[in-house]
Amino acid sequence: MAAGSEASSPLSLEARAAGDQGEHVKPFTPEKAKEIIMSLQQPAIFCNMVFDWPARHWTAKYLSEVLHGKQIRFRMGMKTIDTVPQFETVCSYVEATLEEFLTWNCDQSCVLGPFKDYDHSKFWAYADYKYLISLFDDKTDVFQDVIWSDFGFPGRNGQESTLWIGSLGAHTPCHLDSYGCNLVFQVQGRKRWHLFPPEDTPFLYPTRIPYEESSVFSKINVVNPDLKRFPQFQKAQRHMVTLSPGQVLFVPRHWWHYVESIDPVTVSINSWIELEEDHLARVEEAITRTLVCALKTAEDPHDTRAWLNPTEVEETSHEVNCHYLNGAVAAFFDHYKTSKLEEIQELITNKEKMKKEDLNMCNHLEVEGACGQSITIAARKQQAASLFGPDLVPVSLSPRETPSEGGGIFESNSKDFVDKDGQHFARPYCADRQRMMSNSESAGVEQIASRSAPAPSQTCVSTDDLLDCLVNPQVTRMVAQLLLQGKSL
Repeated sequence: MAAGSEASSPLSLEARAAGDQGEHVKPFTPEKAKEIIMSLQQPAIFCNMVFDWPARHWTAKYLSEVLHGKQIRFRMGMKTIDTVPQFETVCSYVEATLEEFLTWNCDQSCVLGPFKDYDHSKFWAYADYKYLISLFDDKTDVFQDVIWSDFGFPGRNGQESTLWIGSLGAHTPCHLDSYGCNLVFQVQGRKRWHLFPPEDTPFLYPTRIPYEESSVFSKINVVNPDLKRFPQFQKAQRHMVTLSPGQVLFVPRHWWHYVESIDPVTVSINSWIELEEDHLARVEEAITRTLVCALKTAEDPHDTRAWLNPTEVEETSHEVNCHYLNGAVAAFFDHYKTSKLEEIQELITNKEKMKKEDLNMCNHLEVEGACGQSITIAARKQQAASLFGPDLVPVSLSPRETPSEGGGIFESNSKDFVDKDGQHFARPYCADRQRMMSNSESAGVEQIASRSAPAPSQTCVSTDDLLDCLVNPQVTRMVAQLLLQGKSL
């Protein structure tokens, strides 16, 4: 945690005054925490917010006792680092108890049972994406151990959360979440997060294969990238941070992330917070689902394992997917049913424009009149940024070199400003975003140009190649806008 003078921050003065009334006082009220979450546009770590949560004791050992004998599905991956991501479709899976996992994780060479075929020195195990409501279906009282209401979301607890338990090396491939923003509470061990802003999407080479609703994967293994195949990745802005027990990471909407366990056992709890933009995103996801399933099942109707993520268990027939699409469109209009037709049209057509204006807001602070809303947004975000300090640590742009294994949470924050008292503050982020927006706009053209004279072995266009174009996030956004425009007439 950063050291610094409390007098340098109004927030610290409030905390100091409140501290006279009790030994432990949280640095942010629920209302202030929610204000920060809803306005901040870069990842940040909340400190000293969960010291009284019962879930802070949810170590793997404790959970093995609570879930005694319950079978959990573990994803098994290789510890070797290749340039190709280890997607879930190429991993093996094991059904085991947490007791069996912990025994295997002790590196006992004579371990029998479900992990007997997996050498601990060569494999990692990950019980990822476990919804607590399913995991603790007969122990619902434990939901109260997770108190997201402290962050300004009343009633949200473990019932709206997922659990992640992994061994050293366990990781999720680089991806972005289509819906909401993310709050991640680190309970045990440390995890290293590699994050990239939304405007880096062209540099991450997005793909929807393997297909998983609400997850857009990158073709790149960001910890060992193939720069000959993916040269644009060199332009990406990597933000890296190590999340330690007791800290909560805020991941804004559409930030790419690759997450790896760097301790022998890690336990995390997260919750995705719904956002207004999700209504349009659900239409985009329904379009993606319909196109991916239609083309991939036509290619091979009997083998979905190669392209459908194991987390996707619902039927993929065209009839079902069309019904899903119609439901998403109906839900969009139902949500905005009180809006006038002109307002809905403007919402659909101007969403991308509003997003770009928001990203470039630092250039418009002096503009008045029609841009008054942008000024309000900018002022709110500047106010949130002013709260950075010991209890809200910004995740800033990382240096190009990879940090050492044992680095702390400030290993990637070397470009932050430090005042005379040693207090860390975020560097001007808007300038970086504006610069990268202009770069990303030309990235697609550069990628096409680089492929204009392909080698003979690259001339065969596969179904996946076609889908990379058809369901590119930029394309599905335009299709969704056209579809909703037509339905609103």
